[in-house]
Amino acid sequence: MVQFGYTMMTEQTGPRALVDDVVAAERAGFDFSVTSDHYFPWLDAQGHAPYAWSVLGAAAQATSTIPLMTYVTCPTVRYHPAVVAQKAATLQLLSEGRFRLGLGSGENLNEHVVGAGWPAAHVRLDMLEEAVEIIGALFDGGYVSHSGTHFDVDNAKLWDLPDTRVPVGVAVSGGRSCEIAGKLADLVIATEPKQELLTAFDRHGGSGKPRVGQLPVCYDEDRRAAVERAHDQFRWSVGGWKVNSELPGPSAFDQATAYVRQEDVEKSVPCGDDVGEFVDAVRPYVEAGFTEIALVQIGGAHQQPFIRWAEQKLLPALREL
Repeated sequence: MVQFGYTMMTEQTGPRALVDDVVAAERAGFDFSVTSDHYFPWLDAQGHAPYAWSVLGAAAQATSTIPLMTYVTCPTVRYHPAVVAQKAATLQLLSEGRFRLGLGSGENLNEHVVGAGWPAAHVRLDMLEEAVEIIGALFDGGYVSHSGTHFDVDNAKLWDLPDTRVPVGVAVSGGRSCEIAGKLADLVIATEPKQELLTAFDRHGGSGKPRVGQLPVCYDEDRRAAVERAHDQFRWSVGGWKVNSELPGPSAFDQATAYVRQEDVEKSVPCGDDVGEFVDAVRPYVEAGFTEIALVQIGGAHQQPFIRWAEQKLLPALREL
């Protein structure tokens, strides 16, 4: 059976509210949760970017059953992979086995802050592969030293390792990332319902492993208000990842989306309170073969009404799929 998740979107909500919202999502019956890991919001209108790992630590203590996951962390520029491994192992202990580590090649939006430059796409993927290998070696236990193309590790060891190894997911958008995910990951992550990505993942060793998708939605009893909010805060999403991974900051996204119309966003984001429209938007992910789908409710101040509506109407309808 397909599982349906809740997204703690750090770009649109402050840290205390994020924890309150995931507590409510657990109570409402969402099957799992995911958390973005940003240093910047996509647009100024979103207005937030707390440190995801502090939020996850608090969420691990405030909840008891709902699984947690980064969606996704870039382990190559802003963070060193040895540090990511330590954070993930600690969070697995705090959550008592409920954490999964989602990894990806990142966006300039977040990674530029350390002043290390933004590599070309093929270099970023090579860095991601090396980082996943380092993280896996540290999860194996013992001391790890590594002198690679992109990273050095000097006699590192995780002193607090969980009994339940942290599952690692890799975000995919093309052939090379599918190869990395199939070879090294325990699950695959994608933000578009493209069956060819899952087929490529399977071809490289991913057959039978979980596949996690994500869909933005904008619930509101006032459909027009929902469309306006989706346009105001989520029009960046229509640009595609080849564009979104390169732009350096919210002002660049604002300029790049200056001519995106409300109707353009409305085509890709279900808006309002028509359960059937939301179910229809989820259906392509189910048909493509995704086993888990995380919903992103747009608007930080609109999480609690969405969670109540999802508990009463949306989740029961989705489970009929």
